[in-house]
Amino acid sequence: MRKCIFAGTFDPPTLGHKALVEECLKLFDEVAVAIMVNPAKSPCFTLEQRKKMLALTFGENPRIKVIVAEGTVAELLEEENTKFYVRGIRNSIDLDYENANFYASRKLDSELCAVYLPCPQELLHVSSSMVRNSIQFGTPIDEYVTKEVKEYIEEMITKE
Repeated sequence: MRKCIFAGTFDPPTLGHKALVEECLKLFDEVAVAIMVNPAKSPCFTLEQRKKMLALTFGENPRIKVIVAEGTVAELLEEENTKFYVRGIRNSIDLDYENANFYASRKLDSELCAVYLPCPQELLHVSSSMVRNSIQFGTPIDEYVTKEVKEYIEEMITKE
């Protein structure tokens, strides 16, 4: 069985994340979507909220597993028994960033295989930071997240 890891903060998960996982399912039997815990970051949404939003994004697909991971990507790949690490690329800035991270991770795991997948053209403008900014300014998030995630976020905002 071919398995890959797609890791990120997912603060919150976007349509771009969903599209990337759908592409992964064309190449791999299973995709482990890993919420990485980075002590240097202060996410807008809690870990539990991000897990819930990923579950809403992907539904009950048995080929998609949502996990939480601390530590390095190399450690995560070993824990999940795969060498395939998928990254989404929107532009040359993403590519430069991902290449730098790849070479750092490769020092920890010489067998790591990075798979770079291009973002669908219609989603090039989508990012989690764009969603957070839209929430902060009260502007629509429909074009950035799934309907289910939008409703979940709106419900959270209403409760505040």
